[in-house]
Amino acid sequence: MFGGFLSLLSAVTFAYANASVRRGVLTGTVLQAVAISLPVAFPFFILAMAVSGGFAALGGFDTRTLVLLALAGIVHFALARYCNYRATKAIGANLVAPVQQYSLVITLALAVLWLGEALTVLRILGIVMVVAGPAFTLGPDKKPAAPPAGAVATFAPQYREGYLYALLSAVGFGLSPILVGMAFETKGLAIGIAGGFVSYVAATLLVALAFVLPGQRRSFREIDSVSAKWFVVSGIAVGLSQMFRYMALAIAPVSVVSPIQRLSLVFRIYFGAWLNPHHEVFGGRVIIGTVISLLGAVFLSVSTDGILHGLMLPQPLLSVLAWTWHFSWP
Repeated sequence: MFGGFLSLLSAVTFAYANASVRRGVLTGTVLQAVAISLPVAFPFFILAMAVSGGFAALGGFDTRTLVLLALAGIVHFALARYCNYRATKAIGANLVAPVQQYSLVITLALAVLWLGEALTVLRILGIVMVVAGPAFTLGPDKKPAAPPAGAVATFAPQYREGYLYALLSAVGFGLSPILVGMAFETKGLAIGIAGGFVSYVAATLLVALAFVLPGQRRSFREIDSVSAKWFVVSGIAVGLSQMFRYMALAIAPVSVVSPIQRLSLVFRIYFGAWLNPHHEVFGGRVIIGTVISLLGAVFLSVSTDGILHGLMLPQPLLSVLAWTWHFSWP
């Protein structure tokens, strides 16, 4: 249950990070967004490491664990984040969201195939509801709100570029939880925080290499203060989100954590309407979609064993709920 709650916190803060970075890339570049938002999270990780015993946990990581965590960080925090920000700049966070649902399919398929996790009836129902909720809220029927007099004109989505990079980000976001799950042979919050720290270090070092090029260094120096402010805000939000995510992955199955994090697709609509009402394409039916997704999160968080032993249900229903499926390689 606590793993599900951490996943929900990760979804909320990630949604706010997407809305705030959307505000920043209106005038800044995507590489600026990645370069600023990554190191901003380090103070939070270091504080969490000190409080939770993460440095001691870090000392216990073997080479395999370090490599998997570093690879997960490069895939998620550097490559997939760049693709996510570029797609957001091209078509807005709301149009990116439906495409990124494919990351859930990738994660769950790999969790069953590689990590040996089981599918249950409640998880299948929860997955369907979590995916259906955001899909229900995001329709192409509404355009950005008309800006007030003197405001910046509404944007024109660049669909080909946006959908391409949204799909690439979905692949990265779908693969990274599997790498983290493979890295964590033992469980614990301190281990999760230490794992996130390793991933952030690896991703930051990779992004820093991009600024060896003279043109990129000049671009970074020319960033305006408004964009920099929003990139810092986004960096703080996404740092908290990833900390919650790694903690959740360290104590809960990937097939539970990843679907609940899909709730960020709903929350980003609210944050987008608040921060970027004139720079997003909004769908309808938000409230109904939110309720459906939250019910799905509940199904994913509730223990099947707890229901089987705690509720007086008819035997046929108990038999259905007790069903599990594991994939086994031939």
